[in-house]
Amino acid sequence: MSAGVNAAHVVCSRSDVPPGSARRFDVDGHRIAVVNVGGDFYAIGDRCSHADFSLAEGEVWEDDCSIECPKHGSTFSLQTGEPQSLPATTPVPTYDVSVDGDDVVVTIR
Repeated sequence: MSAGVNAAHVVCSRSDVPPGSARRFDVDGHRIAVVNVGGDFYAIGDRCSHADFSLAEGEVWEDDCSIECPKHGSTFSLQTGEPQSLPATTPVPTYDVSVDGDDVVVTIR
């Protein structure tokens, strides 16, 4: 895929990721955690930037729209990918996500 090209991928149905949960999907070579916060969907890189653990296996914090790494407890903003607590100091990627009917669509930039 060349730079500047966006590719939209249907990754799941809305019901596949219940509110307050996350699920990992492999999309076009990217490991992505799709997260449902009160019916709003977010897509974030699934690898913790501190120790390469799956963020989709961590706790979703709906009140502050973040997800916690299950290994060392770093939290990441679902909106920006920025770490909100140590030991992580490097952000993880975020992806554009939309809902089309029942489909959750993630765009890879």
